[in-house]
Amino acid sequence: MPADIATQLALERLLARYVASLDGDRLEEWPDYFTEDCRYQIISAENYEQKLPIGLFFADSRAMLRDRVSALRQANLYEAQRYRHLVSSTLILGESDGIVAAQSNYLVVRIMHDGASMLFSSGRYLDRVSFRGPQPLFLEKLVICDSRRIDTLLAIPL
Repeated sequence: MPADIATQLALERLLARYVASLDGDRLEEWPDYFTEDCRYQIISAENYEQKLPIGLFFADSRAMLRDRVSALRQANLYEAQRYRHLVSSTLILGESDGIVAAQSNYLVVRIMHDGASMLFSSGRYLDRVSFRGPQPLFLEKLVICDSRRIDTLLAIPL
């Protein structure tokens, strides 16, 4: 299998496992998809395009992601909900020194405890994925939301 196809499949598999963990309420797995020193940010498209650094959520290490999961499980109170991600194929934007830049589009449907469903978020993932170890891991994941209007119930990572 040519390297570009193998890379494509590895990226798509990483992303599929990532959203399956979120959708399956296996949030404790979420930090394991990232390198120790990573960057995860949820930001509006408007702020991203204007190079404004303020986003909805920011973490710069796997430890911060684990803290977020702990807070969700133990400290934060929010209405019971679940997500269902729909993710497009991944477009490889570039590759250098074992780091692959990629983009995917996403839709997230939020399902509330009473069964009500709504489109919660749409946008794109801009990822930098490290292939330097035994398995690919997110070095950086930017979740760029199409809308700057985000429900305050953003509890579960996108």
